[in-house]
Amino acid sequence: MASGGGYGDPSQKIDYVFKVVLIGDSAVGKSQILARFSRNEFSLDSKATIGVEFQTRTLVIEHKSVKAQIWDTAGQERYRAVTSAYYRGAVGAMLVYDITKRQTFDHIPRWLEELRGHADKNIVIILLGNKSDLENQREVPTEDAKEFAQKEGLFFLETSALEATNVETAFMTVLTEIFNIVNKKNLVADENQGNGNPASLAGKKIVIPGPAQEIPAKSNMCCRS
Repeated sequence: MASGGGYGDPSQKIDYVFKVVLIGDSAVGKSQILARFSRNEFSLDSKATIGVEFQTRTLVIEHKSVKAQIWDTAGQERYRAVTSAYYRGAVGAMLVYDITKRQTFDHIPRWLEELRGHADKNIVIILLGNKSDLENQREVPTEDAKEFAQKEGLFFLETSALEATNVETAFMTVLTEIFNIVNKKNLVADENQGNGNPASLAGKKIVIPGPAQEIPAKSNMCCRS
């Protein structure tokens, strides 16, 4: 069970640090999603991101303290030079499009290809259709995105940074999945040590997610708006 806790206690002991990257076209609301999650804020006069920024928030998952380090980058092509450094060490990714701009969804396969080309192949990925509060301007049917997510093995949610809809759920989905994978790897390492086998993770925690994950059916997450 995961709990959001507060927005960071400097004296808190940190058990894990997970780097998560936000990617997608310019103006889809990546910075607003980050502001909503990290500070519970939303700014109507948000400026375009220049280069790379990141925020942190510490939460508790299964009684462990997890610091989420969320990286936000400019969607414009002229900033693509930062790519490899941006993805390095990332264990989670959020692919964001704007449900009111079809083009931003049509560019998602290109972003996914770039992500898979630079990040670890087993990175935990969620597809986010942002601005769900603008339903009357929708250009991307939920079914299209759901179908794409299932085909590519991604989690999927529609969010509204403005109304704070599903933002927390989206981050907790990714972070909890990473946490479970890491714990599973540590468990296997401990078993290997106990059997006298050399454990690949002995003495160090390597935060690498496992195989591509499926959309969790029981929570019916894909259909929330």
